[in-house]
This record gives sequence, structure tokens and C-alpha cells, in this order.
Amino acid sequence: MEHWNWLIATHAVAAGYVLVLGPLNIFRRAKDTVHKAVGFTWVGAMYYVCISSFWITHDGGFSWLHGLSAFTLLTVTLGLISAIRGNIAAHRGNMIGSYLGTATAFAFATLAPGRRIPALLAEDPATLAFAAALVLASSAALFLTLRGLTRRNLPYAPKRECAPGPAV
Repeated sequence: MEHWNWLIATHAVAAGYVLVLGPLNIFRRAKDTVHKAVGFTWVGAMYYVCISSFWITHDGGFSWLHGLSAFTLLTVTLGLISAIRGNIAAHRGNMIGSYLGTATAFAFATLAPGRRIPALLAEDPATLAFAAALVLASSAALFLTLRGLTRRNLPYAPKRECAPGPAV
């Protein structure tokens, strides 16, 4: 198997964050400070995955995955602009579409013979399992930390209404 260089390794880890953090925001009911913080982390990871993919080629040429990366850069940017402008329906559509495109690319990269992930799974499954566990654990730590911070009475956390006490 070809040696994994730092670009491929960081690309794979960032893609792991995109795959784990995406559903946390999509399926979470509350769209609050945690949603924003996880979302900005997700957008940063998504930009890194897309941009770094242009330096990762299979057999020396570009593939449809590179076209998907260019399109995803556009949809993530449009989704971010839509959120800033308050167009939540467009934001939701662009971000969910971007996530589904990434999941499709991941499935291709995982299942297609001759790609690096299946080769790593065959030759060194412990390394792949460790990397996956690291991504899952650090994603959970980020999410739980952010959720815990917003539950405290910090200046940016929404204040909870208190029931009126007995009259004195």
C-alpha cells in the first residue's frame, strides 16, 4: 500500500468530523449556540476536505470526486450565506445536500477497490479503528463541551424563565 502522507491523513480525519458532526446538527431539535459552534466547526472541516481533495489524485488525474468538491464548496458557501441572511430553508437545503454529497463520496472512497481506505482496512485495521475512535471521541467531546457551556449561565446563553415565587 502507498504510504499515507500528512495531506491524505488530515483529509481523512476532517472528512470523519464532517460525517460525525453533520447529523448532530441536522437531527438536533434546538438550533442554538451549540448548533452555531458545531456548524462553524463543520463548515471549516468541510472547506478543508474540499480544498485538500484537489491535491489528492488517483492515478494522477482528477475524478468526479473533484467535481463534487468544487460543487460542495459552492453549496456550503451558499448555505452559510443563507444562514447569515436568515433564509433558513435555503440554509437547511444547502447544508443537508452538502452532507449527503460527502456521505456519497465517503461511500465511494470506502467501497471502491484500489482506494486507500479499503487497503488500510485490509492491511492495518487497528490503525483505521484507532483513527475512527479518535474522530468519534473528539467529536463527542466537542459536542458535550459546547452543550455544557450553553447550559451554564454564561452571557451568551439564553436565560431560563423562573416560576414566580410566593409573595412576601
